[in-house]
Amino acid sequence: MTDQERHIAVWNNCLKIIESNIDPQQFNTWFKNIRPVSLEGSRLTVEVPSDFFREYIEGAYKDLIRLTIRRAIGADALLFYLVRPIQNHEGMVLPAGQSATPTNNPVSIPTYQPSGTPSPFVFPGTQRLRINPRLNPVYSFGNLVEGECNKLGVSAGESISMAPGKTPFNPLFLFGGPGLGKTHIAQAIGIDIKERFQNLQVLYVSGNEFKTQYMDAVKGNRIVDFIAFYQRIDVLIVDDIQDLVGQGSQNTFFNVFNHLHQNGKQLIFTSDRAPADLQNFEKRLLSRFKWGLSVELTRPDYETRLEMLRSRSLREGVSLSEDVLSFLASRINTNFRELEGTLTSLVAHATLGHREIDVELAQSVTGKIVGEQENDISIELISKIVCEYFNITREMMLSKSRKRQIVQARQIAMYECRNLLQNCSLSTIGAELGGKDHATVLHACSTVQDLMSTDKLFRQWVDDIENMIVVPVER
Repeated sequence: MTDQERHIAVWNNCLKIIESNIDPQQFNTWFKNIRPVSLEGSRLTVEVPSDFFREYIEGAYKDLIRLTIRRAIGADALLFYLVRPIQNHEGMVLPAGQSATPTNNPVSIPTYQPSGTPSPFVFPGTQRLRINPRLNPVYSFGNLVEGECNKLGVSAGESISMAPGKTPFNPLFLFGGPGLGKTHIAQAIGIDIKERFQNLQVLYVSGNEFKTQYMDAVKGNRIVDFIAFYQRIDVLIVDDIQDLVGQGSQNTFFNVFNHLHQNGKQLIFTSDRAPADLQNFEKRLLSRFKWGLSVELTRPDYETRLEMLRSRSLREGVSLSEDVLSFLASRINTNFRELEGTLTSLVAHATLGHREIDVELAQSVTGKIVGEQENDISIELISKIVCEYFNITREMMLSKSRKRQIVQARQIAMYECRNLLQNCSLSTIGAELGGKDHATVLHACSTVQDLMSTDKLFRQWVDDIENMIVVPVER
C-alpha cells in the first residue's frame, strides 16, 4: 500500500467503526460523504462541506470520533478538517475543536473563616486557584464586524484592551436591544486583554450568576470568601447587569465595585437598557455605572449586515453569491443574532439537502424564520411614517424644497428604504421619492449615516422612525 493510499484505508476503517455505533440514517447524513485527504504521521485530514458541518459532528460525535481515530492510528492521533465550501471557494484547514481558549494564571485566594471551611470557589486543601475566565474565543475582535451601530463601543473596547483600568472608560457600560453584539464586544475586550496581559485575572459572569453565587455564599456563611474572590479580579465583565436585583447582592456588588475601581481594575457591563432606565437598583450603584462611558448599540444598517454575512460565511467555509448576500441583508434587518441564525439555517439546508445556495433557497429559509411581518413594509409606508413623524405632507417631502427639515425627511426615507426593503434597487427608491437617481440615494444614505454618528438628536429621529416601521402598531 502506498503512502497516498494509506489515508483512504485508515479512514475507511474509521468509517466501519463509526457505522457500527450510530444510526444508519445519521451515518449516511454526516459521515458517508466525508472524504479523506491526507495522513501525515499521526495527523489525519478529512474534507467536510462547511464549518457548520464540522461543528455539528464535533458536538454530536466528539467522543466516538476521538476514540475511533485513536484506535485506527494510535494514542497520539490528531484529526484535522479541510472545510470545502458548498460552492467553489478555496478551502480552509481547521484543527478539530475550537481555537485556544483564554486561561488565567493560578491565584491565591485567602479564606477568613475561623472554622477553616474553604471558599465556595476553592477545593478543600487547595491553596491556589485557577480562575476560569469563561471567555469564548469565537467572540474576538477579529470576528467582529464594525459599523455605525457599534463603532463607538468597538473603539472604546480596543482602547481599554491596550490599557485596562487606565482609560476614562471605566466602567464601560454597553446597552441596547438583544442580538446587537453587546456580549461579543465585552468578551472581545477580555480576550484581547488576555493576549496582551497574560498575568491579569479576567472573569466574565452574568448578573444572574453573580446573584446566585452571592445567595449560595450567604447560605454557606462564606460571604467574606465570596468578596475576597471577586476582589482578586483585574478585569470584571458582568453581562446582563439588569438581572442583578436584590438589596443584598447589590450591596455586595457595590463593595466589590468600589474595591476594584479604587485599585485601578477594569469594569465592563452590558445591559438591555441605559443606566438611567434600570429598575430596582440602588441610586449609589446607578451613579457609579455612569462614572465611565455609556455606549448604546443600535440596529445594524444594510452595509454592516452585508459585511457581517460575508465575514460569517467565510468562517463557515461557504461561498455565497452577492445576490444571496444582498437578499439576506435586506430581509433580516433586526439584529446580528437573527442574521447568524438565518445563515446557519441556510447552510444546514444546503448541506443536508445537497443543494446549491441560491436566492430561491434563501427565500424559502428566511420565509420560515422571519415570517410575514416585514412583507407589509413598502416605500409608501416608510414615506408615510416619515411624513407623520416630521408633521409634513407627502407632497412637501417629494417637492424640490431645500428646507432643512424637508431635505432631512427625504434623506431619512431613502435611508430606511434601502435599509429595510428587500430586492428594492436604488433607482426604484429614488424614482418613488421625488424622481431622484441612484447617486442621490447613495448620497442621502451616506449623509444620514454621518449625521447619526455626530448628532445624537438626529440619531434618535432615525431610531424612532425605524421602530415605528418595524414594530407592529395600530395605524
